[in-house]
Amino acid sequence: MAKFCSLYSSSSGNCTYIGTSQGGILVDIGVSAKRTCEALCGIGVDPSSIAAIFITHEHADHVNGVKVFAKKHGIKIYATAGTLAGMEEQNALDPRIQTEVVPWSGVEAAGIFVRPFATPHDSRESSGYSVVTPDGKRISVATDIGKVTDTVMNAIHGSDLVLLESNHDVGMLQNGPYPFFLKQRILSDHGHLSNENCAKTAVKLVESGTTRLVLGHLSKENNIPSLAYETTRSAMTLAGAKEGLDYLLTVAGNLNAPITF
Repeated sequence: MAKFCSLYSSSSGNCTYIGTSQGGILVDIGVSAKRTCEALCGIGVDPSSIAAIFITHEHADHVNGVKVFAKKHGIKIYATAGTLAGMEEQNALDPRIQTEVVPWSGVEAAGIFVRPFATPHDSRESSGYSVVTPDGKRISVATDIGKVTDTVMNAIHGSDLVLLESNHDVGMLQNGPYPFFLKQRILSDHGHLSNENCAKTAVKLVESGTTRLVLGHLSKENNIPSLAYETTRSAMTLAGAKEGLDYLLTVAGNLNAPITF
């Protein structure tokens, strides 16, 4: 049985747990090590049972707690070469902790096979991750993506569960308080995925067999959970998919209840 939990998901900090009875992994630790430990214990997971940490990219909301957590529990960190270099530059790594460039062909941790895929984002060498549990469940994490490229879609297509970015409502962003350059960055092909583009991708995923969708990395300033949810749900309805029958839809936040399947 696979266990998925979005421990934290927002522009303020991100951390995702994926595990089985054999152990588990974390994708990103963008909140403090203390909060990460508390969140894991809250879903019945011993922090020392984490077999590996996989980092998507070096931005602070994805790596803030990695250094302390990995050192405390002696856990190896995997990321692309560019991400590891970026983390070293901002002192987000402890030289006493083992790191490894994650191979594009994938690697195994706690019996879970983890394969990275390249994502378009304004960082050194960002990636998402698609994992397969020992019982064949496939889970993908695809956030911090300016657009859904063929590489991204090929990687997450057919997953049982996908954590998919639904970062902003375009109207809220364009009319919000952010400076022009930041709005342009977010809207670019190397920025963040909008509610509308998320919804279009979600429809394709359900058509490919995905049954569980978790909308993640919502902006606190430029989105509302109910709006992100309704945008995707409406697109599903127009495509003829029925919630609760063809798919399950949730919005990730902080300390979400785990999904087991």
